[in-house]
Amino acid sequence: MYTEILGTGSALPKQRITNDELAVLVDTSDEWITSRTGISERWISAGESTSDLAAEAAANALADAGVEPADIDLVISATVSPDNFTPTVSCEVQKALGLSQATCFDLWAGCTGFIFSLMTADSLLKSGFFSRALVIGAEVLSKLVDWEDRATCVLFGDGAGAAVLGRSSEPGLLSHVSGSDGSRGEVLTIGGVPLMNPWSPERAGTAGQGSLNHDQSVICMNGQEVFKFAVRAMESSIRRATELSDLSLHDISYIIPHQANNRIIQSVAGRMEMPREKFFTNLDHRGNTSSASIPMALDEMNRAGLLLPGMHLALVGFGGGLTWGASIVRWTRQS
Repeated sequence: MYTEILGTGSALPKQRITNDELAVLVDTSDEWITSRTGISERWISAGESTSDLAAEAAANALADAGVEPADIDLVISATVSPDNFTPTVSCEVQKALGLSQATCFDLWAGCTGFIFSLMTADSLLKSGFFSRALVIGAEVLSKLVDWEDRATCVLFGDGAGAAVLGRSSEPGLLSHVSGSDGSRGEVLTIGGVPLMNPWSPERAGTAGQGSLNHDQSVICMNGQEVFKFAVRAMESSIRRATELSDLSLHDISYIIPHQANNRIIQSVAGRMEMPREKFFTNLDHRGNTSSASIPMALDEMNRAGLLLPGMHLALVGFGGGLTWGASIVRWTRQS
């Protein structure tokens, strides 16, 4: 039994923010941002929730695949910026689209979330428990950004991407690799909700005095350490996943990397002695959208007619945790 990608979709907020607009907020410039990241603009929520964007991307993927909502029996949403602890983004998508037959859950793996979700859905479909799945990466990172920190606020954008997976008679998803290293997790963090119950040290003796304010959780990153980790993790993941698929690097038509920073992608291409043109990027007009970046790029390629039947694609990501992973996909869809 095999699985394949049947369709893709994506969604963006309505508000586009340029580098010049960011320069009004912090000490930066268009030249500073583009030279260091390759990003010119990003899309920022003006009210759209993570679930809103996830549902729109999922609906577009269903339409592209020609699959009815009732035919989906599994939904996995990758995110680090859900609207709530519960209900999950996946359950909100189920409600919005009427996916009445679906089992739904969210998966947290930082910017590698879509890769981990794709791997999980592939395994569950091949097990025979499910027949068609929606895999979604969705983020509203703008609520987690410190807008006074120019080192991070220039990087991130909001958006969502999705793919419909189904069982097939020919190979589509060929291999996956994944990894984690919690011992280095401090180089990329987003703080959680602090312990503030009446018996915690912070609240001792304050019962009945009302709630206490605490700092908002924001993205904190050691850029140099993340850069070094990302380059090594992406290169090794691509090589290992390709080997597991019994392919060579020459067989890969496109590499679709997590859209974090153009310098990272250039470094990976150089280390692997591969043409930069093989690495598809859209971060110049999307920014870093975490778990949404890979499926959004895949959908952009699909809509542009760049993907042809029989092409081999390497999807590769890295992110907080630390986490990393790659999937080799044989594109089976006819134009």
